[in-house]
Amino acid sequence: MHALIRSAFGDPTEVLEVAERPLPEPGAGQVRVRTVLSPIHNHDLWTIRGTYGYKPELPAASGTEAVGVVDALGDGVESLKVGQRVATGGTFGVWSEYFVANAAGLVPVPDAVSDETAAQLISMPFSALSLLDFLDVQPADWIVQNTANGAVGRLVAQFAAARGVRVLGLVRRDAGVDELAGLGIRDVVSTASDDWRERAAAILGGNAPRAAVDSVGGEAAGDLLSLLGDGGTLVSFGSMASGTLQLSAGDLIFKQATVKGFWGSKVSQTMDAATRGALFAELVQRIGSGEVSLPVDAVFPFDQARRAAAASAVPGRDGKVLLRF
Repeated sequence: MHALIRSAFGDPTEVLEVAERPLPEPGAGQVRVRTVLSPIHNHDLWTIRGTYGYKPELPAASGTEAVGVVDALGDGVESLKVGQRVATGGTFGVWSEYFVANAAGLVPVPDAVSDETAAQLISMPFSALSLLDFLDVQPADWIVQNTANGAVGRLVAQFAAARGVRVLGLVRRDAGVDELAGLGIRDVVSTASDDWRERAAAILGGNAPRAAVDSVGGEAAGDLLSLLGDGGTLVSFGSMASGTLQLSAGDLIFKQATVKGFWGSKVSQTMDAATRGALFAELVQRIGSGEVSLPVDAVFPFDQARRAAAASAVPGRDGKVLLRF
């Protein structure tokens, strides 16, 4: 079979290459899946660069989420059948024509769900919904997040709205405000405007956010902390601009603020089965009802992965960039 690999850590537009690999055989409790579509996530690109929390040995495979068709069953697998569509959001190495995964970790895809939606059903939507649950906010509470026009930011805003939670979104480009408005996401401010704090205050209308989600790092984290109310929580979700957080000691001390990290894979591993089941049920219901959308910006053949990685880095995309196998 063919697979996307890299022999060195570096820019995905330079190090990704197609190589032949042996067809994997499923072991006990596993299945082999023929890959159909897979999204490109930021954490996939960070892993390729060698800057993520997981650093595989080289030469390394890539990709973590996909929709595909069960191709072969390992011993003891009775919950799935050959020819069945399944999705995974936590299997490393899915950027290949076939991959092997634990049967228990695969999600059967209903016929009514398209391949394009199923391919991105788990990682980002489940992370966004888990994050919202992690924040422990109630209807009418406010939260604030930066990179509001990113994949997770859009999903957090949509899930929050469905739950009655208010969201103040920060973006770094004026155009981002209009882009989100086109998706029905309001209460967004561009920090490129000198008066962005005044605009944020006008949206909040005297309310103080109970929680903040930072995906940028650096000074942007401090900006979020400055907007938090007393006893608020700042959650570090990503570090797109800087690996350090520049926070005001005064804001931390006088607001008695809490700073936490959130890594979706770790949170999911420790989540009890009842909570996981309830969140997945809500996820499917919200997407099925149209309250939450998963748009696709472009689909590339997997042998054009370098071009696809470059397209994924373009700001203002309408949705995810997918690889077709």
